[in-house]
Amino acid sequence: MLTLLYWLRMLIGWLDLAGFTLLMIVLAQFPRHLVKKIYPPLFHAWCRTFVRALNVDLRLHQKNVKPLPSRYILIANHPSAFEDVGVPALFPVVSLAKAEVADWWIVGRIAVAAGTLFVQRESAESRQAALQSIVDGLNAGKNICLYPEGGCKGRRLFKLFRYGAFEASLRSGIPILPVFIHYEAQEDFEWQEPWTLLDKLRHFMTTRNNRANYYVFDAINPAEFPDKQTYTDHVYQLYQQWQQQYLE
Repeated sequence: MLTLLYWLRMLIGWLDLAGFTLLMIVLAQFPRHLVKKIYPPLFHAWCRTFVRALNVDLRLHQKNVKPLPSRYILIANHPSAFEDVGVPALFPVVSLAKAEVADWWIVGRIAVAAGTLFVQRESAESRQAALQSIVDGLNAGKNICLYPEGGCKGRRLFKLFRYGAFEASLRSGIPILPVFIHYEAQEDFEWQEPWTLLDKLRHFMTTRNNRANYYVFDAINPAEFPDKQTYTDHVYQLYQQWQQQYLE
């Protein structure tokens, strides 16, 4: 009986997501200036609907002592594809994504209309253009989400953080908001070769433990650091501490 209820709930969740997705695709065809005010909040609601369809138990843990700033650059570790909907389901952010996402038939159209920033990771020129777009977006009042590992690097932190988020923070004066992500069934959520996105969606829905923990900590003021190297090293050390606390 529980199994029947589970699959019935999943069916309802996916029907709900399908209808919402159709609406988002239709709105994405409208001229940008007509939908620019309503599309971002709809996108965050769509992400929450996607989370429910995947049957992921997404939990926000507020480890911050001080109130969150009104404007920030959100950074997070990036073990899974789930963050692409998990983070904007919880935070009003515009994400930076790899350029290939813009060409995805459904998600790509929605991401473009939602104002996602795109970068070709292997191109220094593209990264510089993306950095300027991030600074421009911050100056326009947007909150930006970045993954300083530079992509999905597995269930443990990559050996370094890229400078982009920290350079943008120093240029704009906007603080970094660190979020540490922990999936309790790490193997089911981790995205590594040779798994495809469809494989991972199936893994999310059939995981033995669907709890996703997103820990948010106090924002970090860029004025406390003399340069991007010092800033990056400091934040990377914090993530190493959180990894030891939550994953080891």
